[in-house]
Amino acid sequence: MPLGPRFALALAISGAAFGQKPPGPPAPFAREMLAAHNAVRARLKLPPLAWSDRLADWAQSWAEALVYKHEFVHRPRNPYGENLFEVTGGRSTPDEVVGVWAAEASAYDAKANACRAMCGHYTQIVWRDTRRVGCAVARGPDLQVWVCNYDPPGNIVGRRPY
Repeated sequence: MPLGPRFALALAISGAAFGQKPPGPPAPFAREMLAAHNAVRARLKLPPLAWSDRLADWAQSWAEALVYKHEFVHRPRNPYGENLFEVTGGRSTPDEVVGVWAAEASAYDAKANACRAMCGHYTQIVWRDTRRVGCAVARGPDLQVWVCNYDPPGNIVGRRPY
């Protein structure tokens, strides 16, 4: 069965060949994503996250699927926490992506443990019990999809993130 052009493009961008496991993110990407996450956590004196290649591979497979299907949805039955980010018609950087998620802090009321607007991306980043993160980005024509997975997951209803 022939592959569609977007699927072939996702494989070419990821560097994967048929029958081979896609490579993990390049070291600079992992360092930048981890540093951006840990800078947010450090402001709250939370322990730093560790990078997980396993989570990064999991994130990469979902990011590529989203680009291929041209969808923007969370992975169903995902055992990990997940943050998604999409850019259409441009490019972004790890600092920008994590910065957008972290900016949701202004919508989080720590005293009431409530969100005034969207703040789940932020609370996942600062979830005290989360220890590992792995992130990936997939690119298509005029599209970037960023996925980060967190273990253990956060955002448990009724619990405080920190």
